[in-house]
Amino acid sequence: MKLQQLRCLIEVARRDLNVSEAAEALHTSQPGVSKQIRALEDELGVQVFVRHGKRLVTVTEPGKAVIAIAERMLSEAQNLRRAGEEYANDQLGTLTIAATHTQARYALPKAVAAFKRKYPKVELVLHQGNPTQICDQVIAGEADMGVATEMISEYPELISLPVYQWNRCVVVPPRHPLLKGPLTLERLAEHPIVTYDFAFANRSLVQKAFETRGLKPHVVLSAQDSDVIKTYVELGLGVGILAKMAFDPKRDLTLRAIDASHLFESSTTRLGIKRGAYLRRYAYEFIELFAPQLSRSVVERLVLGQTEGSAYEL
Repeated sequence: MKLQQLRCLIEVARRDLNVSEAAEALHTSQPGVSKQIRALEDELGVQVFVRHGKRLVTVTEPGKAVIAIAERMLSEAQNLRRAGEEYANDQLGTLTIAATHTQARYALPKAVAAFKRKYPKVELVLHQGNPTQICDQVIAGEADMGVATEMISEYPELISLPVYQWNRCVVVPPRHPLLKGPLTLERLAEHPIVTYDFAFANRSLVQKAFETRGLKPHVVLSAQDSDVIKTYVELGLGVGILAKMAFDPKRDLTLRAIDASHLFESSTTRLGIKRGAYLRRYAYEFIELFAPQLSRSVVERLVLGQTEGSAYEL
């Protein structure tokens, strides 16, 4: 049994049994992936996948157990490699963080700068994506941790750690009618809206607030990027609803922000770490730089399953 066989098996399962996509992700050929899986099945004496011709159509019952065990074995192999790197040189390595654009642009820079001053030889890689992509990357081991909102807590494979709470503002051009008088959902619904797309949990909280009041906002553009939202507000496409942290009056000179925290439920930025993952010392230090309340002892107990529950609240 070889690790490459396990990698091929798991990647095919993750790609909804699409062997060509799995091969591309593993930088190998489709016949190579199929050969590795066949060899593993022959060695185990069980069929992992049901086939129709050359096409994989479903996972067998024993195959589900095999895949689950293979995932644990690969995770432990990755932990073993990281442990070796830790003791070989704790000043070298790579720390990969997956985050939404807003978190990467507005929440993480101070922690990143402080981390790089302390660990100049550690390569810090930042992947941007929507919350689903972020969670998938952490689960797959492509990122050491993910930073997003509530969606992280919906993945049982991840430990969900709250970092801080935030709310929204409405962004408009100067002299916009919404700048006069109190901001209400009714007044806001009268204008075309530019906001985050449905891949973001905080978009659903905005939608929920309008629906509770029987209002149907006209969303003319959805984006993952706060700066894109502001750009289209500047162009007059509509009024923007975005995270309050994403508005900087010193930089966004052509726009005005109106506090909207009284209109919408607050959101919680969360840190997601794969359950059972081995984190190097500098990863724990990065977490404390980003969220001082998350000490190594707290995070380690949760990640390694030494305490009940998979998350705690602010």
